[in-house]
Amino acid sequence: MERAAERDEVLSVYAHKPGGTVSVEKIEAVLSAAGDLGLDFVTYADLAAGGPPRAGLSLSFDDAHVDEWFEIRELLAGHGARVTFFVTRFDHLSEERRAKLHELAGDGHSIEAHGLRHLDAPEYVEESGLAAYMDDEALPSIQLLREDGFEPVAYAYPFGSRTGELDRALL
Repeated sequence: MERAAERDEVLSVYAHKPGGTVSVEKIEAVLSAAGDLGLDFVTYADLAAGGPPRAGLSLSFDDAHVDEWFEIRELLAGHGARVTFFVTRFDHLSEERRAKLHELAGDGHSIEAHGLRHLDAPEYVEESGLAAYMDDEALPSIQLLREDGFEPVAYAYPFGSRTGELDRALL
């Protein structure tokens, strides 16, 4: 974080389930340290929009842990933090969880796509082809979010598995 502050860079950090894969205390420590260093909290939507270089922290959470994300809502607000939530299996979320995502978005957080079924992209492309991945996994994930009123501008590949071919197709 110090390097980001010194060089006007954005440090990207990701997690999954607050209170599960990462402790709430660790999240609080990261938020506090970022605040102490004067780092801006930057969402992936901010990154996509561009702008002049600035020191920042881009904290994101992956998967479908909406309830746990919602539980840290006050913690995030208390630090003035805006984060990105990369959502998978959106079509399996209850109306209650979708409403929570809308509240998080209303707080200034970014809701982004993370695949329809959380498939390993290169493996799926090898087995079924690039067009099948786009049609079965990536594009439906983006479209469902749009249909529910979100404006996704970023896509996080499940497992971080990607290729240049996939990137070009998604762009």
